[in-house]
Amino acid sequence: MLEAKPPGLFSRDFDIEAEGRKIAFLDIALWREAGEVLIEGQPYKLYREGLMSGAFLLEKEGQVVARAIKVSAFRSQFDLELGTHRCSLKRASIFGRSFSVLQGGDVLGSIRPAGVFTRRALIDLPPDWPAPVQVFVFWLVLVIWNRDRSAAAGSS
Repeated sequence: MLEAKPPGLFSRDFDIEAEGRKIAFLDIALWREAGEVLIEGQPYKLYREGLMSGAFLLEKEGQVVARAIKVSAFRSQFDLELGTHRCSLKRASIFGRSFSVLQGGDVLGSIRPAGVFTRRALIDLPPDWPAPVQVFVFWLVLVIWNRDRSAAAGSS
């Protein structure tokens, strides 16, 4: 299991840890749904193909490693292409912030807040999935969490 921790109180970025050891740094872009992740010295890009539409991609050295398609503008769900794996990422409950990764009817893993009043997150995905792919799925959840937070701020 991986744990994502913001390095500071107001940071948008995250340190990614495995068993208490930092394995990656996720640098979130300020103005668009994009970012970079550095995993064991290897840089990866996270971005959306179009400005407001298109697939979400994980790329290394110009090669797409993973792809996610948002099913609907009104649903918190993605269809994932993670190498040879095809699965879905969707909100576990309409009331919560937890997400499940599903293949068919089987739950493969989850991403959830580490507590009620924290931005730390637990990334519990199959251990045979490479760390960059696990961080990519976490980033997709961050995209939804950030959209939810923006919508809540806009409505108040």
